[in-house]
Amino acid sequence: MSIFAWIVVGAVAGYVATLILGGNEGVIGTILLGIVGGLVGGYVAFNVFHFGTMDGINLESCVVATAGALAVIVTWHALTSGRRSRAQL
Repeated sequence: MSIFAWIVVGAVAGYVATLILGGNEGVIGTILLGIVGGLVGGYVAFNVFHFGTMDGINLESCVVATAGALAVIVTWHALTSGRRSRAQL
């Protein structure tokens, strides 16, 4: 699948991942985290696990992108959780 398709699928995957995990990153933040997650998920699945194809948008690519988006959002929440608690003091 082309890099453009991974970006589009990643944006949708970010929305789905935010519905699953929750969060208050806003629309732009959700889309950006989803795009990064989609690219990370696609890279890991294709190059590390030799799973998935890069030839189109299908259910497999959506699942891979959503898994990548979930991983990126969990990492983002872990990295920014300290900032939120300090700001509330």
